[in-house]
Amino acid sequence: MPVATAVWLVENTTLTFKQIANFCNLHEVEVQGIADGEVGKGIKGYNPIISGQLSREEIELSSKDVNRPLEIKSADIKISNSENKIKKYIPLSKRQDKPDSALWLIKQHSMLKDSQIARLVGITKNSVTSIRNKSYWNYNNLNPKDPVALNLFSQKDLIEAIEKAERRIKREKKQKEKLSNAN
Repeated sequence: MPVATAVWLVENTTLTFKQIANFCNLHEVEVQGIADGEVGKGIKGYNPIISGQLSREEIELSSKDVNRPLEIKSADIKISNSENKIKKYIPLSKRQDKPDSALWLIKQHSMLKDSQIARLVGITKNSVTSIRNKSYWNYNNLNPKDPVALNLFSQKDLIEAIEKAERRIKREKKQKEKLSNAN
């Protein structure tokens, strides 16, 4: 995209090569090559005004002052966090590992609530509860397996869940202390 933007700026503005090069993160000689037709042959110019990177006023201000760099337009649009939970497809071969992973979490991190384990692993809360109570239909055949190693979720997700559980436990202890002190 930087070369396409530079092509458009060379063709449609009176900006200096240096200004265009700084805006597009290119070398000044490369921009001069674009102007001479040696670089970027056949590349269609990409209009930075339509894409919202620049405004017509910004280009005019920089055209009048050779030392003024082009300023990219600040986006008023909220950029969504790419780390939002996206339900990903889990192949059939890995679905049988979910109860095993739930058992591993119950044994390794007993402070996690059933709902947290269910959310992490991707099974129902009732299944987690029945595994915890050893009443799961296939409990005798379960082998605890690390869900992070099985790529059911990331280590970061596990750490966040553990921290949340620890905060909940601290909060509950404080409430118990308040109740015992009140009596």
